[in-house]
Amino acid sequence: MKTLILYSSLLFSALFLLAGCDKTGNFPGAEVNPHIAIYDLRSFYKGTDYPLTQSSMLGAIGVTGVVVSDHSGKNMTSGLLMVQNKWRLNELRGIAINIGADAANYVPGDSVTVKLLGGTMKRVDGMLQVTGLNGSAVFKVASGKSIPVNRVPSSYILTNPEKYESTEVVIVKGGFDPVPAPTDIYSGDKLVNDGFGNFTLHTETAATFANTSLPGMANFFGVVEYAQSTAGKYTPQLRIRRPQDITVLSSTITKAAIVISGFLAMPEGTPSTNGEYVQFLATRDIDFALTPFCVVTHNTNSAYQPTGVPLNGWATGGRRSYKFDLKSGKVAKGQYFYVGGNSNKLINGVGSTSIANGKWIVAKNTGSSAGDGLGDINADLLLNGTSGFADGIAVFEGLTVTKNTTPIDVIITGANGAIYNLAQEAGLRIANTDWYDIVNPVTLEPQPLYKQGSNTICLSRPAPTNAGFFYKLGGEYNIRLGRWVTARAQNRVDLEITSVLDELEKEFPAGIIPTKVVE
Repeated sequence: MKTLILYSSLLFSALFLLAGCDKTGNFPGAEVNPHIAIYDLRSFYKGTDYPLTQSSMLGAIGVTGVVVSDHSGKNMTSGLLMVQNKWRLNELRGIAINIGADAANYVPGDSVTVKLLGGTMKRVDGMLQVTGLNGSAVFKVASGKSIPVNRVPSSYILTNPEKYESTEVVIVKGGFDPVPAPTDIYSGDKLVNDGFGNFTLHTETAATFANTSLPGMANFFGVVEYAQSTAGKYTPQLRIRRPQDITVLSSTITKAAIVISGFLAMPEGTPSTNGEYVQFLATRDIDFALTPFCVVTHNTNSAYQPTGVPLNGWATGGRRSYKFDLKSGKVAKGQYFYVGGNSNKLINGVGSTSIANGKWIVAKNTGSSAGDGLGDINADLLLNGTSGFADGIAVFEGLTVTKNTTPIDVIITGANGAIYNLAQEAGLRIANTDWYDIVNPVTLEPQPLYKQGSNTICLSRPAPTNAGFFYKLGGEYNIRLGRWVTARAQNRVDLEITSVLDELEKEFPAGIIPTKVVE
C-alpha cells in the first residue's frame, strides 16, 4: 500500500511539473539569455553555411565577450572583429565577425555585445566567421578589460586548431628555425619552435613591425588564423597584432655542451649500493682535460646532515650533496657517457651485466670515497623510496660550485622535503632548460630556484619502489638552434639483471626513445 501511495505521489508531481511548462520546455515567465556562449555558437556549424536567426540560436540574438583583435599593427585579416568568451564548461572559444572597416575601431580589452541576427556563419579561408553584418551590430559596453594570459603549447594548436582560432594565445619561449641572422626581419612566414612543435608566425609586409629584427627567443602573443598550403590545405598560423605582442627574452642563444639524458637511482642487485649512475649526452666534442665540468647530486633525506633547506644550494655538502669532477677523458658530439657511484660499472647492481663498454668518465665507490671537494662518503646519493622527497642532478661548467653557481642543466625528482625557502632565498639553482626558466617567461619575474614561480616540474617515482628503474628522458636537443625542440619526457625502463647497454642508449622498449641531439 505504501508503495502504491509513493508511485501515485510521484505521478501527480510529474503531471504538475508538465502542466507548468510550455511546449518548448521553458517555465512560464522564464526568458532565454539573449547572448549565447561562443562555444555553443560554434557547435552549430556542421560544414555548411549556417544562417543566424533567433530560432537557429535557440532563442539568443547574439554574443558578448572581450575583443582580442587589433588592426593597428596592420597584420590581421582586414575587417575581422575577434571576440572570445568562456561561458560554457569553462571552455574558452573565439569567433571572427566580419564587420568591415569598423573592426579597426576596437582594441583588445573592449567588452562588446554583437547582434548576430541576419548574419551567416561559414568557413572563409579556413576560418569560421560570421558574415553579412556591419558595424551597427556591435555595441561597446566597456574598455580596458584584462585578458587572462592563455599560454598554449604549439602542439596543442596544431592538433586542435579550431579550439584556439580567433582567441588570444601566447607562444612562450619561441625560437626561430633557422637561427636568425642579424639582418633577418619578421616579414613573411617564419618557423618558431617552443619546445613542443614548429609553428608558423606570419607577418604581412605592410605590418608596422615587419622590418624589426628577429630576437633569439621571445614570447609571442597573438591570434590564431589560417593559411592555405600549396596542397590546398588550411593550416593554423599565429598573427602578432602589434609590436607590444612581442616580449623579447633573449637576443642571444646559449648552448649547453652537456645535457642529462637518464639515471638509475636504485639498482636491484644485492646489496643495492655502489650502483647508482647518471647518463649524459654531449652536444659537442669535449676534452675534459681542457674544458672540465662537474656533476652534483642532491637529496632531501631528513636523516642526512645538514638538515633543513639547503642554504648553500648545490654546494651544501655533507651527505646532502656530492660532487664528481669531470677533468679527464673525451666524448664526441652525440655520444652518451656515464658518471656515478658505480665503480664496478654494472647496469643494475651486483650480479648484473657489465656496461664497462659504455663511455665512463667517472666511476667510483661513493660508499668509500668522499666527493671531489664537496660531499661526505655516501653510498646512497639519490633517494630510493617513493615518498616524493626531492632529488636533484645538475651539471656545471668548470670545477667550482658555490651557492650562487648556475648549472647548465638540471633534473629534479620529487617535490617534497626541505628544498626551498622563499624568505631565505635558499634552494637549488636551476638552468634555462626545457623544464625550467631563470626568469618567468610570462610574468618576467626572476625565479632562479627550483619550486620558485613556474619552476615546479619534476619526475615522479613508481610505487612501491623504483628498484631497477632506469629513467630514460626522451627528448630532442637541437645543436644548431641551441635549445630543446622536443621537451624531455619521463620514461621508465624496468631493467633486468641481464639487461644490456643498448637498453639505455637505444629505443627500448618499443617506442621509448632516449634523449637525442639533432641538427
